[in-house]
Amino acid sequence: MNLLALAIWIAVITSSVLLMTGVGRSRSVPAGPAPALHDLSEAAFLVGGPGTVVDAALVSMLGDGRLVVGGPGIVQVHPGARATDPAERAVLQAHRGASSGWLYQVRYAAMCDPAVQEIGDALAARGLIAPPGSGPRTRRRWGLVQAAVCALLFPVSMVLTFVGIALDSGPGVPFVLKVLLALVGGIVVGLVCAARAKNRVTRAGARALRAVRSAHLNDRTPHVQTALFGLRGLRDPYLRQQLVPAVRGTRLAAAQSRTHSPRTHSHGTDSSSHWSGAEVLPIVWCAGSDGGGGGGSSCGGGSGCGSSGGGCGSSGGGSSCSTSSSSCSTSSSSCGSSSSCGSSSSSSCGSSS
Repeated sequence: MNLLALAIWIAVITSSVLLMTGVGRSRSVPAGPAPALHDLSEAAFLVGGPGTVVDAALVSMLGDGRLVVGGPGIVQVHPGARATDPAERAVLQAHRGASSGWLYQVRYAAMCDPAVQEIGDALAARGLIAPPGSGPRTRRRWGLVQAAVCALLFPVSMVLTFVGIALDSGPGVPFVLKVLLALVGGIVVGLVCAARAKNRVTRAGARALRAVRSAHLNDRTPHVQTALFGLRGLRDPYLRQQLVPAVRGTRLAAAQSRTHSPRTHSHGTDSSSHWSGAEVLPIVWCAGSDGGGGGGSSCGGGSGCGSSGGGCGSSGGGSSCSTSSSSCSTSSSSCGSSSSCGSSSSSSCGSSS
């Protein structure tokens, strides 16, 4: 029993130290001057990925009348409307490709526009966000597995305690007490590290985001608050009435796309990867190799900037965007039938409905 208790202590401590080291290394601050965010679109990407970038653009355009609501969930472009930044241009282009004008389709197509996607690539290149496929997802699973195993060892240790008492009625420390601290510590460390690994924003990115929020501390403009805090920062009831259903529609479109589209595999230097079936995450970031994604490229998604994602494997000169059961293919709410997941400079979802 003593040897078994010692083995559990060694296993939990070793796993916890390696896990904490890996998570800390992935979120370390790069040497040199701290990188700063160039604009609100980069801040929005750190807050919520491509979805928040597009939400901020939609709030701005709905607020000043360049986009008008033509029906429940339907938007129209005001004649003569002009875009002021790449995200707004992506919205206008997405609207031209959305024959029905559904806001959720416009939002999803704009999220996959190369101009929006490349914001994440630029942030990854400066060390402000970890690109998909760089390891946080593996460490998150590691932490969850460690916590689950330690939790399962509790009833096992109780059984061993009763067996030990039955075999040896003499005084001694019960087995469960010998391993209690190790198991509790393993659960705590596993859950904390899994939570930290889920967020792809690095320490430098978090610091840069805090600086931008401080600079706009007194700016209550709806699109600024949306860019800095996501839709939870949007207080206008009319705009929330338009955007919140669009976000739900995007989730549904992504889930349907993953359910009905065939799986695609990467053929590049990276192995094929896929969406976790437990994570229905509509926000897609197809990180290009220029954005720090390595030899291949990988798609990530999630609120808070990508929790996990599928792989964008490069084949020849292009790349394809994949999920466990979806690809950038024919669904009207997916990345589009006429687009490939790529641009000439980086791999990202093309923009069409």
